[in-house]
Amino acid sequence: MSVQAQFDKAVAIVQGLPKDGPVQPSQDDKLAFYGAFKQANEGDNTGPAPGMFDFVAKAKYKAWKALEGTSQEDAKKKYVELLKAILQKQDDEESKKYLAELDAAASA
Repeated sequence: MSVQAQFDKAVAIVQGLPKDGPVQPSQDDKLAFYGAFKQANEGDNTGPAPGMFDFVAKAKYKAWKALEGTSQEDAKKKYVELLKAILQKQDDEESKKYLAELDAAASA
């Protein structure tokens, strides 16, 4: 099973989700995706915390910082698991299609 292939497919799916489509991640989901993506690609967050009035940057910083110490491999798995959990809750045809694509990438 290729974690990298499954992660790459999950990133493509998340980035390609239509804003008005049936699959709508919540703000918390989006922050979790952001944190896992950054941890998977860059490792631990070593930058300074953003200013206290930059609320969006602060939320992103916290989401990434929460995964500090997580290996990049585990962060990729977490990203895929987050997407699978959201898709399984939806239980519609588009979600099933995305789940099948993730499974196919896992065996690639």
